[in-house]
This record gives sequence, structure tokens and C-alpha cells, in this order.
Amino acid sequence: MSLLSKMVTWARIKSPWIIHFNTGACNACDIEIVASLTPRFDIERFGILLKGTPRHADVLVCSGPVTRQIRERLIRVYEQMPEPKFVVAVGTCSCSGGVFQGCYNVKGGIDTVIPVSAYIPGCPASPAAIIDGVAKLLGSLQGKKPGEKADIEAIVPKPLEAEMANNG
Repeated sequence: MSLLSKMVTWARIKSPWIIHFNTGACNACDIEIVASLTPRFDIERFGILLKGTPRHADVLVCSGPVTRQIRERLIRVYEQMPEPKFVVAVGTCSCSGGVFQGCYNVKGGIDTVIPVSAYIPGCPASPAAIIDGVAKLLGSLQGKKPGEKADIEAIVPKPLEAEMANNG
């Protein structure tokens, strides 16, 4: 691996760019994902930026179950992302199909179509849970074991950590 390649990989791990993709959700998780970008939660303070194209994104943030109509689009979006690429399933529906599991037009969770790196359950998943899940993903990408106190202290500031503990 060349020095430039190592630098690009390090930069992507330190400052990942995300793209949000709704695969058929009720929009509750979409609202929470957008809320995590607002000044109150401000996921951008970790260097995470929302991008409009998969060609510039490192992390695909999915909400909702995979429907028959969206399956091919989801695969195409995933394939357009450069390596290394990661997928985060936000909400119970994207993790397992949720309340839509068993419906005639639903294939199931995101992992039935593409590999998932992190699961963030909830109906809907709260912004604090989304930030916690993304922070743990970033910590694991940096080679640290999940659950180490140093991971959370390095990524999630104390006020947000206290708020996440209070909100469950």
C-alpha cells in the first residue's frame, strides 16, 4: 500500500463522509438522522459530513426495510461508493425489517442485500443513539476494541455522553 493510499484511508477513517439512503422507511428514522446533523447534536463536529453522491461517500446510512423496488438501487448506490466503504443500518426496520417484515413487497433488513458494518436499533433510533453507533464504528475502524472507555471519551464529548445516559 502506497503512502498516499495510507493517507487517504487514514483521512477517511478520521473524517468520514456519509450519504443517507431511505430504502422504504416511514420517515421517522430519516427525521432523526437529519436531527443528528442539527446544532443540538452536531455530528459534524466529529468530521462527519453529509454528501449528495455515493461517489464521495465512505459510509452509507440506510433507514427502512429493503423493498423489491429499491433493492437494485441500493446495490447500485453501494457499488458506486469507493473502498473502503461501510454501511450503517439505522432503525429497527433497516436492521431486521421491523414492522414491515413479512409484507409481500419487503425483502427484509439491509443485510439481506449488502453487508452492514453497524446496526443502530430503535423505532425510531434517537440522534444520540445514531451518534453513539457512528462513534463506535469510527472507534472500531481505528483498531480499538468496542466498549473501551477511551474510544467514547475520544469521540463523544462528556455532555453528550451524559445526555445519552439520561435518555436511555
